[in-house]
Amino acid sequence: MKLGLHYWSYSTPADPAAIAPTLAQAATIADQAGVASFTVMDHFFQMEAVASAEEPMLEAYTTLGYVAAKTQRMTLGVLVTGVMYRYPGLLAKTVTTLDVLSGGRARLGIGASWYEREQRGLGVPVVPMAERFERLEETLRICLQMWGDDNGPFDGRHYQLTETINSPQPMSRPRPPIMIGGGGEKKTLLLVARYADACNLFGSDKGADEVARKLDVLRGHCATEGRDYDAIEKTVVASRSPLNDTDGFLAEVSDYAALGVTEVQVTPDRHPVEFASRLGDEVLPRLAEIG
Repeated sequence: MKLGLHYWSYSTPADPAAIAPTLAQAATIADQAGVASFTVMDHFFQMEAVASAEEPMLEAYTTLGYVAAKTQRMTLGVLVTGVMYRYPGLLAKTVTTLDVLSGGRARLGIGASWYEREQRGLGVPVVPMAERFERLEETLRICLQMWGDDNGPFDGRHYQLTETINSPQPMSRPRPPIMIGGGGEKKTLLLVARYADACNLFGSDKGADEVARKLDVLRGHCATEGRDYDAIEKTVVASRSPLNDTDGFLAEVSDYAALGVTEVQVTPDRHPVEFASRLGDEVLPRLAEIG
């Protein structure tokens, strides 16, 4: 079982001048301890469900470029890129840049954007949900085309590209892995079956039953699409703190492992440097025992 660190808040410590050194120290400690992946949110306002929208927030890919220079091993990605925030061709180029500069450690995490307050606030078009999913599918197709041999045009309903040149190509082989986030059963999980190398689901403190149900839906989509279900990596954002209740966290992870989940992401609930340090000392050694 792999452990991912999802860095979602830049509010601790409170001094903005401490954001960069704290981020660098936490990421370095996590990398050296054996954390498998490092992710950030694709938001420009903090999520109102967890804190004030006015709390500090950094642009995702600039942040990952900074982290790439401070680390050596962890996979780097956004959990997850909002499809409305970047033109698809520029997104493919951005992820390629991260992959090249990190030595092949980028992962494209993507989903249908949802946070309308920040979109309206910053002038990002707000479109109906059905259109967001149409744009998500076209974005996935464009990224795959740009990471392949075809540098010709792309003519979609929402995006038209006359050339899909992408030089240099990513260092990852055959390309950066694609993770689609979300548990929508009719559209999101269908796109996972159709295009993704990994899915990302949210855990529940009520147990693994909901994740199991979502994976059953994914299995059905894979059968319909002729896709090998076992070829898709299953990842989950854990619902409980790995430090407040380590035994409970490990029990939750064991349940996920039994479902075929191979990576669990955790979110800091205290100073990020302390969190990363204690992950390495208290959680990762015990997590290694879970197959």
